[in-house]
Amino acid sequence: MPNSNDEPGTRETGRVELAVVGAGPAGLAAAVTAADHGLDVVLLDAAAAPGGQYYRSPADGLGATRPGALHHDWRTFTELSARLAAHRDTGTIRHLTGHQVWTVERTGDGDWILHAVTGADEEVRIAVRARRMLLATGAHERQLPFPGWTLPGVVGAAGAQAMLKSGLVLPGSRIVVAGSGPLLQAVALSLTRAGARVPALVEAAGYGAYARAPRVLAANPGKAAEGARFAAELAGARVRVLSHRAVTEVHGDERVEAVTVSRVDRRWRPVPGTGRRIACDALAVGHGLMPQLDLAVAAGCGTRPGPDGTHAVTLDEQLRTTVPGVWAAGESGGIGGVELALCEGELAALSVVREIRGGVRGREARRAVALRRSRRRLRAFADLMGAVHRPGPGWREWLTDGTEVCRCEEVGAGRIRTACEELGAGDTRTVKLLTRAGMGWCQGRTCGFAVRELAAAHGGGQEPGGPDRRPLACPVKLSTLADLSGPG
Repeated sequence: MPNSNDEPGTRETGRVELAVVGAGPAGLAAAVTAADHGLDVVLLDAAAAPGGQYYRSPADGLGATRPGALHHDWRTFTELSARLAAHRDTGTIRHLTGHQVWTVERTGDGDWILHAVTGADEEVRIAVRARRMLLATGAHERQLPFPGWTLPGVVGAAGAQAMLKSGLVLPGSRIVVAGSGPLLQAVALSLTRAGARVPALVEAAGYGAYARAPRVLAANPGKAAEGARFAAELAGARVRVLSHRAVTEVHGDERVEAVTVSRVDRRWRPVPGTGRRIACDALAVGHGLMPQLDLAVAAGCGTRPGPDGTHAVTLDEQLRTTVPGVWAAGESGGIGGVELALCEGELAALSVVREIRGGVRGREARRAVALRRSRRRLRAFADLMGAVHRPGPGWREWLTDGTEVCRCEEVGAGRIRTACEELGAGDTRTVKLLTRAGMGWCQGRTCGFAVRELAAAHGGGQEPGGPDRRPLACPVKLSTLADLSGPG
C-alpha cells in the first residue's frame, strides 16, 4: 500500500513470513521449498528472470531455440522454474523482478525491512517487511591486475560466459582463457562450443594439488569424473591446458593482440625468462569468485575467512547466520558451485519452516538430515578447491608502478606503494583516502582485493580481518536516501 507521507511511486508491501534476496540457484531453491511448506514468500531479484548468473538465459528477442545448450543440468532449473510459476499463480510467492535491494534494517519488534529500488530509472522505491530474511546474493568475480588488463578485449572469465549465455555473443574469435579456478574449464568449453578458438587455458595453480586430499575426492566421485570429462573435451577441442602459468602482460594498441604467458612458482612469482607470447584477440581472465556480502554485513552478520582468501558469512548447520531471523545460502556462505547452492537453498528453507512452524517431521525431517550430510561433503570439496586455487602472494611481482589497480579512479600500483612506504599509510582505509583507490563507481568490488593485498605487502596493515563494509549494496539516488524513514 502507498506510504501516506512518501513521494509518489514509493510503496510498502504487507508483512510476509519470509523474504528471499536473490533468485539464483540457492534463492530459487529456497523460495519454492518454503512455499511448498505453506510459507508466504517474497522473492526479490535484480534480474528480469530467475536463474542468477549461473542459469542466465538469452533474451526472448534473440530467438534462441535451445537455451539449455550452454548450461549444465538445465533440467533442474526448468523444474525449479515450473514450481516457481505454480506458486506465483497461487500467490504463495510474490516474485519481484528488477528489484535491487540496497539496504536492510531491523524494526523494534524484530521484523526486517528490505529497501529496494526498481523501474527504468530506479525511481520506484519499495519496502518489504518480513518476519525472516534469507540472503542468497551470490558472488562477483575476483580480478588481479597486470600490465595491459585495461585494454579493450580483456573481459572477466565469468563475464565472457555471461555474454555468451545472455547475449549469444563472443568477446572475440581467438580467446585465451586465464586465471585460476575450475570455472576456467567451463568457460573455455562454452567458448569452443560456440565456435571460438581457444589456443590456451592458462591456470596459475596446478590440478595435481587435489590429490593431496584423497578422502575428500573419494567422498565426491562426481567431481573427479566431471574434471576428467572436462579434460577430455578440452583435449578434443585442441585447447592447451598450461598449469602453473599466468598471463603477466597484455599487448596491443587499440585492443588485445597478444598476451605474455609466464611460468609461475608455487607462490605465483613469475619465473624469469619463461615468458612466451600467444596471439589472440581477446582474453577472458578471472581468479575465482568472491561472496557478495553487502547486505549480510549491513544486517550485522558475522563473517569468517575462507581457504580461498575471501570472507564468507558465518553459518551453522541449519544455515542460520549469527543474527537471529537471518539465514544465508549459496555463495554467500563460501564459494562452492551450483550443486552446493541448490542443497543449501533447500536446507535453509526447511530450517526457516522449522522455526516458524515449530518443526518438520517425517519425510521432511529425513530430507533435512540427508541435505546436511550432502552439504558437509560438498563444502569439504569447496574448501579444497578454494585452497588449491587461492592466489599466491607472488602475483604482485607482475605489476609495474604504472599498472592500474583501480580502474575507476585510474590509480596505479606505484601510487599505492608510495602511500604506504613514503606517506605513512598504516591501513587500507588510509591508502584509499590518500589515493582514492576503491572509491569509484564499483566501490572496490573490482579492485578491493588487490588494493588490500598491495597495502599489506608494503606496510599498509596486516592481512585484512574482514570483508569490505559498504553502507549501500548498490548506487542509489540522494532522494532514495532521504526517503529511508520508511515503515517501522
